Amino acid sequence: MHSVEARLKELMLASLAGDARSYRVLLDDVAKHLRGYFLRRLADAYRGDADDLVQETLMALHTRRQTYEPDRPFTAWLHAIARYKLIDHFRRNRIRATVPLDDAEDLFAQDNSNAAADRMDIDRLLHTIPEKSRDLIYRTKIEGQSIAEVAQSTGLSESSVKVSIHRGIKAIAAKLRGQSADDDK
Repeated sequence: MHSVEARLKELMLASLAGDARSYRVLLDDVAKHLRGYFLRRLADAYRGDADDLVQETLMALHTRRQTYEPDRPFTAWLHAIARYKLIDHFRRNRIRATVPLDDAEDLFAQDNSNAAADRMDIDRLLHTIPEKSRDLIYRTKIEGQSIAEVAQSTGLSESSVKVSIHRGIKAIAAKLRGQSADDDK
């Protein structure tokens, strides 16, 4: 039996190799998963936004598809994009999330791997640092945007983006060592 992860990853790899049919099938399959994922997370007043979120996520998948690393799980990569689009939606509409956002298994059938646990660990660590650094790290390290792209979209200088990312990563490293970032100074 082919797992969802294996099937979607196979379609993604074929599409990256230029197979347009595989790409269409991938987008159709992913759209169905995404719609359910967003509907489960949106309050009744915002359920109409699910289709827009699906489209935004598919556009991000399309524009960022070259950043996908074939040795990584496809569903974790896609979940990160979908989750980011949902958080963006919440921020734009000043919505406080009342459901957990870290449950990738709701987007896809659970593969018996450590990827989901690893992803949750990364999310937990990212949520221990200031929002600005967290957002910049997420955009560059997880979504694959360049420093220049992030600087342009946030209005920050490239230098400021780099410094914020460095400080965020330093704070995470300190937490992993069991100390606060201020202890290093």
